[in-house]
Amino acid sequence: MSSSDLEDRIRRVMSDLREETSIPGRVGSPCPVDQRMAQTSTPAVSVGVIDDFEVAWARGFGTLAAGAAPATAHTPFQCGSISKPVFALAVMKLAETGTIDLDADVNEYLASWRVPANDGWQPRVSLRQLLSHSAGTTVHGFPGYPASGPWPTVPDVLHGAPPANTQPIVVDVLPGTQFRYSGGGTTIAQQAIVDVTGKPLPEIMRELVLDPVGMVDSSYEQPVPSAFAGRVARGHPLNGIETSGGYHVYPEMAAAGLWSSATDLARLGADVMRALRGKPSKIGLASETVGSMLRPQLANQEVGQDFVGLGWFCAGREETFRFFHEGWNHGYVATMLMLPATGKGVVVMVNSHQGWMLRGEITAAVAREYGWPALKDVPEIGDIAPDIAYAGSYGSANETIRVTQDGKRLLVTFPPQQPLPLYPTSAGEFFATAMNLRLRFAGTDPARPSELTIVTGSKTETFTRAD
Repeated sequence: MSSSDLEDRIRRVMSDLREETSIPGRVGSPCPVDQRMAQTSTPAVSVGVIDDFEVAWARGFGTLAAGAAPATAHTPFQCGSISKPVFALAVMKLAETGTIDLDADVNEYLASWRVPANDGWQPRVSLRQLLSHSAGTTVHGFPGYPASGPWPTVPDVLHGAPPANTQPIVVDVLPGTQFRYSGGGTTIAQQAIVDVTGKPLPEIMRELVLDPVGMVDSSYEQPVPSAFAGRVARGHPLNGIETSGGYHVYPEMAAAGLWSSATDLARLGADVMRALRGKPSKIGLASETVGSMLRPQLANQEVGQDFVGLGWFCAGREETFRFFHEGWNHGYVATMLMLPATGKGVVVMVNSHQGWMLRGEITAAVAREYGWPALKDVPEIGDIAPDIAYAGSYGSANETIRVTQDGKRLLVTFPPQQPLPLYPTSAGEFFATAMNLRLRFAGTDPARPSELTIVTGSKTETFTRAD
């Protein structure tokens, strides 16, 4: 592709941001990135796009802060929780060499702190459980610390001792039985790897992941390394107001401490996909090892559902199978999404909380331009079965609603609201385009449904035919 063709492609992507709504299939009109950045008080955005297992392009937009230097494809941002799957890659390299066993009791590796006992009960948790958020550990995430300090040590964080600003990290759910997101668990894993290797985490990550992949704009050092200090994007939580000192400091490096650029994360994502497919890669992991990171870790999980593997979130199947992670630190948001069946992907980094929606808008624009398979379920309108009597009154313990048929659509009335139009899908459900609502009819008589289930937002309610 010529440079002019590539520039045209980048222009098409970055001028096609469509504001998302909660209603399936409904988005706003196309809008250029600079306009959306202004609307969301976002000084800087950086984007990296992967196509056919290679970085197709990366680009920065805006400035590091108000009146500061321009952002580029090599500008480091705080990655937030994207730090976790990158850390998990290092753990897998140590597992491949036999340095650690993913299924051993993590207390075998911990020297400076140990998973505490509760009421005489000593929980046994493994690195596999810690990386898949199934260890039953506490502390969801970390707010970080002012750049001016003071900053706790990792043992301080694990103990919940001042100046740590989070609770002690303990096990309060039976390990290996359920998913519960825990940055605290990742911090336990960080201390275990540091104790086993005898090296600081930034050095471990540099040796095992960042240098092999060529991530020259990346570091787990906290605070930011001096070589990066003048060129990082500064954080802006709200209304374009810069964080005091430019950013927060995260001693919880494995969970939230990575600084990286869109170019570096795109390079890493492409390399991991190549390793998964058995193609030449720099990460140095076997295809089987990468594949093991992208499999369910709990008995009640399966491919096709949303699940957490080792470090990565996963969803879809076959062509739509994807591994991904979001990031959210004080003043920063980011996303990293890969489609290994086709070698496509995207990285979006933003230095504003109000710009969080730009991640999804840019991802969708990239998907349209590069012909990604549909990742969201947007229903297609079908035909109403002519021999099924949907119309009637349906009641629950709280209310009675009325369903009528109007040509090729149904109308449902929730008193005192006006009738709401519903359209059939090819799968036999009905959905609204005016709001986020779906209906499913059921019953023993296929021609006369006796039950109606309504899903709206996060609420599901079942009604029984009352007429």
